[in-house]
Amino acid sequence: MSNLHPVIAQVTQRIRERSHDRRAAYLARIDAAYGRGPHRATLSCGNLAHGFAACGSDKDALRGGVSPNLAIVNAYNDMLSAHQPLERFPFLIKNAARGVGATAQVAGGVPAMCDGVTQGRAGMELSLFSREVIALSTAVSLSHDMFDAALYLGVCDKIVPGLLIGALSFGHLPAIFVPAGPMTSGLPNDEKSRVRQRYAVGEATREELLEAEAQSYHGPGTCTFYGTANSNQMLMELMGLHLPGSSFINPDNPLRDALTAEAARRAAQITALGEDYRPVGRIIDERAIVNGVVGLHATGGSTNHLLHLIAIAAAAGIELRLEDFDALSSVVPLLARVYPNGSADVNHFHAAGGLAFMIGELLDAGLLHGDVETIAGPGLARYRVEARLASEQRIEYVPATERSGDPTVLRPVAEPFRPDGGLRVLHGPLGTAAIKVSAVPEDRWVVEAPARVFSDQSQVKGAFDRGELDRDVVVVVRFQGPHANGMPELHQLTPTLSVLQKRGHRVALVTDGRMSGASGQVPAAIHISPEAAVGGSLAKVRDGDVIRVDAVAGTLQVDVPADEWDSRENATTDLTSSHFGMGRELFAVFRNAAAPAHLGGGIFNPPA
Repeated sequence: MSNLHPVIAQVTQRIRERSHDRRAAYLARIDAAYGRGPHRATLSCGNLAHGFAACGSDKDALRGGVSPNLAIVNAYNDMLSAHQPLERFPFLIKNAARGVGATAQVAGGVPAMCDGVTQGRAGMELSLFSREVIALSTAVSLSHDMFDAALYLGVCDKIVPGLLIGALSFGHLPAIFVPAGPMTSGLPNDEKSRVRQRYAVGEATREELLEAEAQSYHGPGTCTFYGTANSNQMLMELMGLHLPGSSFINPDNPLRDALTAEAARRAAQITALGEDYRPVGRIIDERAIVNGVVGLHATGGSTNHLLHLIAIAAAAGIELRLEDFDALSSVVPLLARVYPNGSADVNHFHAAGGLAFMIGELLDAGLLHGDVETIAGPGLARYRVEARLASEQRIEYVPATERSGDPTVLRPVAEPFRPDGGLRVLHGPLGTAAIKVSAVPEDRWVVEAPARVFSDQSQVKGAFDRGELDRDVVVVVRFQGPHANGMPELHQLTPTLSVLQKRGHRVALVTDGRMSGASGQVPAAIHISPEAAVGGSLAKVRDGDVIRVDAVAGTLQVDVPADEWDSRENATTDLTSSHFGMGRELFAVFRNAAAPAHLGGGIFNPPA
């Protein structure tokens, strides 16, 4: 691509070179799995008969073995707002497939848990590893070898990364991700945040808090703030796995249904049985991964993707590193302000021009690889369009708006909210950490203060309630990494630390845990690796040690004399209570096998 920014080109080339052998081995495996003719035609008669026994009107087509058969891998459940709309999707997909001479079967279901429901609860300690369970469940779903392409129905935090990791293990199959869309806008995010902070200091009742939350999370669809779930949708579009313009169309709407049906028709077109074969293992290459990182920076997306994108890349034989995120962040401008990095929600972002406008801006500035392959066809320029409903069955695409509809929410590259993506990687004697400063006031990018050390987020709330944190402080929360307790998100800290900062104190968080996309305005050095539970230096920190979190210099320092620091023994903590109950005993194998956070925190093929 002639106008590609030199840093984008350099980072991509570094990734390509370091991944060469792993990527070549991966591509050789998916090429070996490619087969001419429908996959089910290779099954024995008994195998095949089992596969279509209950398929009613589709039985003859499946028996004939000449037409595409599409797998539906579904994360539906009706407890979670984001996944409830998926109940209807298999019906829409099957009808659309029949209309183009194909068939579709629900190949399997995968679990879908919600960090919003489990936040601060024991179940949150299963959350990160649910990604691995979803990948494994995807593999089981596809293991019958009946399918020529797959449609993946999933939305939220770990579900989409898990589905994609599983899809890449069947990289010879085309894959289309089918979103459900965000719920319509409810209580404004600023008001929700105010009620949460009032509750944190005892000024709002539980009834007031519950009413505010219920007005915010009020119907089908994803939560409308820009956390991991909506970052997932952005990534699938920028990485060429969604139909163009499909990420942020609300559920239960005619355009949403039309896009779902069109995804089925498109999946039937891109199998190895036709002339436009598009296997997912070829679409997800180094350029697609870099485009995903660029999109994350440009939108201020969730820091959970520092874990997920590394794990996704590894599943495709690609070695992505934190240093790549840092280098790309230095040249990618922040183009969006969506809560918690602003007051708008994703519906406002979409109405202002959304991904179509943003992709066009980034392409024109040379900040995206435009020469990628996508499920829609060659070239990312196919995604600088908006989807409209031309008729009940037909979608038309119109060019993206040339100007943002709301410059308080979405801006062009020439007038960004900030000139870089706001992500930094920190290094120092405490280890390697990440910090997201896109919403942090610039006068808080450097915080130096005495440490107060905890091993559980509930302990922080207790100290706050007792008035022990009403000062400049670096709150250290350790033993929160993948090996210790599954690396839960620590959202309970956000209101507490925000209150302290608003009182004028200089406050920062240092943790080997996660804070997701909702860490907001308090500087947080997260994902510290190595984690305390495996001997990381965070276990040496004591109350009163002066810690300096410096997002400008990219450092994480502790002011302790070297001889004293070297002679200190690591603190320990009893993690038994995090290893049993709520199913956690079943996840011991995941905790014991987990890669460190900087390698994705997972159990599959971590980069060397």
